[in-house]
Amino acid sequence: METESKTALGKVVKMKCPHCGKGHLFVNESILSFSKLGQVKSECTECGTNFNPEPGFYFGAAYVSWGLTVTMWLAILIALKACDALGILEFGFLTHPKTFLITGVAFTLVLFPLLFKLSRSIWATSFIK
Repeated sequence: METESKTALGKVVKMKCPHCGKGHLFVNESILSFSKLGQVKSECTECGTNFNPEPGFYFGAAYVSWGLTVTMWLAILIALKACDALGILEFGFLTHPKTFLITGVAFTLVLFPLLFKLSRSIWATSFIK
């Protein structure tokens, strides 16, 4: 039996059906497996809501993904500046660009599956009722 997510935020984070909050949005529910990573089910197994209302529906999720990625990079910059202020490590945006780039790229690669699925979940919850 599926657990129901009642709020929009709960549906997005748990990647559940935007309509009923019970069925899973993705074919492969794990974010740790790259097999069928972004494949969305054709319809909800619980309520029958169509998850693909038109061809290319999820292309718009790229804008959401971009926003999430930029937010993550800003959070990394703020965290590095905070570590510098606390004396944990020496960091300056113009004096240590490699630190920023290596940290940012590492976080982007590690969090890619989560950001990819989360952006599609946000897009679906925004437009499928």
